[in-house]
Amino acid sequence: MSSYVRNAWYMAAWAEQVPDGGFLSRRLLDRLWLIWRLSDGSIAMIEDRCPHRFVALSKGRRDGDRVVCGYHGLGFDSTGQCVHSPFPDVQPRAQVATMYAVERHLGIWFWPGDPALADPASIPDYAYLDGDRPAERGHLVIKGNYELMTDNLMDLTHAEFIHVESFGTNGSIFIGKQSVKQEPDGAIWNNWDIAGAEPPGWAAPMLEEGAKIDQWLHMRWHAPANMDLSIGIAKADSNRAELVVPPLRNPHIVTPETTGTSHYFYDHAPGEAEAAQARRVFLEEDEPMIESAEEALAGQDFWDARPLILASDAGAIRARRRLMQMRRSEAVAANEA
Repeated sequence: MSSYVRNAWYMAAWAEQVPDGGFLSRRLLDRLWLIWRLSDGSIAMIEDRCPHRFVALSKGRRDGDRVVCGYHGLGFDSTGQCVHSPFPDVQPRAQVATMYAVERHLGIWFWPGDPALADPASIPDYAYLDGDRPAERGHLVIKGNYELMTDNLMDLTHAEFIHVESFGTNGSIFIGKQSVKQEPDGAIWNNWDIAGAEPPGWAAPMLEEGAKIDQWLHMRWHAPANMDLSIGIAKADSNRAELVVPPLRNPHIVTPETTGTSHYFYDHAPGEAEAAQARRVFLEEDEPMIESAEEALAGQDFWDARPLILASDAGAIRARRRLMQMRRSEAVAANEA
């Protein structure tokens, strides 16, 4: 059974990472892919490997809407077909793999499965990113399997232990109520709603002395690992009307680089200080825990390791089971084909 679901949308890059007039080479789902924007604005995505001597096509150059291999000058178009060669009788036999890709919500999304099933309307809803929103986008490569990344992001309780200084957590989540639900489009929500809690340290100066808060943390997941976090803080007993700060909403999108490393796409408030804070949280607090789990499993299947499941793991476990169901379904379909 494949390590990856194929008939699903993954994010390859932020759109701004694809240079004008150039291309982006990126390893995704264990293979190198080359991404560029065509003259009509659409996205091309082909395997970054020339079929002649297997040199990365990204070692070459752009020639209009074509990519020309830097080794022997073979030129490939967005369909993966060789359309130019300095040598005779090459074009009909020269072809590279392609990937269906589109640009949506400031990102480049690709569908590694059957292109006939790829419906851009089913890309998870991040429409709020398209608006006039003061935010900068970030991208990191994390040492850990993408499902371990999902475990981390769907488990909001871990903030009470590893993000104490960064977020000023004070144990309030443990007086809250967790709910997990699934929607018809496949979204899984892991929600925490907290009433009458002590405010985090950073929020206390914004409130009257002794004031309590109501807080909500809602994480939405779409397969394979496309997450979206909404956070709100309001004065207690105000029916969430008296906000302490404007509600926060951020994408947390994970795409496998390999089975043991993951691309992590997120955004943050503008400025280098905010960018540095986000990197510190992910690289110094989250990644060491994810990497430790990756090393401890050492390739062992998650379920074979017989994990202890806590009640707070409900959202993450439901996401894992959904992925397992999808992989099995695709494996059965492949065997029957």
